[in-house]
Amino acid sequence: MSSGSDPSSVLAALERAQDAFEMVGRGRTEFEDGISADADWKTQLTKACRLLEVVDTLQAQDGYYTAVIEVCFGAIERSIEAYALSMTTDTLQDFQDHQFSYERAHQIGLFERQTAEEMKNLYSENRTESYYGGGRPTEEQADAMTELAIAVHQFAVSQIREGGVCLCD
Repeated sequence: MSSGSDPSSVLAALERAQDAFEMVGRGRTEFEDGISADADWKTQLTKACRLLEVVDTLQAQDGYYTAVIEVCFGAIERSIEAYALSMTTDTLQDFQDHQFSYERAHQIGLFERQTAEEMKNLYSENRTESYYGGGRPTEEQADAMTELAIAVHQFAVSQIREGGVCLCD
């Protein structure tokens, strides 16, 4: 831990956050409701469901376009990962790169090459700009990303052999 001039409030919060993620000596851990722990693909799928629920909540508040776009990309990636993990021998460790999800979506037959490439390009060109860049996201962009995230999620869920896991219904 730093002993320099960084604010003590930041250092204390950083230490607390690190400790929280280590989950050591905390007694009974309370995990997020709805996130399945049965299998990695179920975890990813239910994370996508919960992210879409957040998108719905943010859209109802109107005006949180940056957050909506960011969460939509997350929901898309979790949905693709859920499909890949359930239908192949892929592991969570295979999905450490955001763009890999889109590449893998084509490789495993979830989407055609052009569709997967266009989603990957959408991610690399626009997610980066809306989140890190100077661009100011619009309502139309947030609405379009919401529609895409829901469509990808519903399609991925429909292609997974084992049903009854999705929380969206």
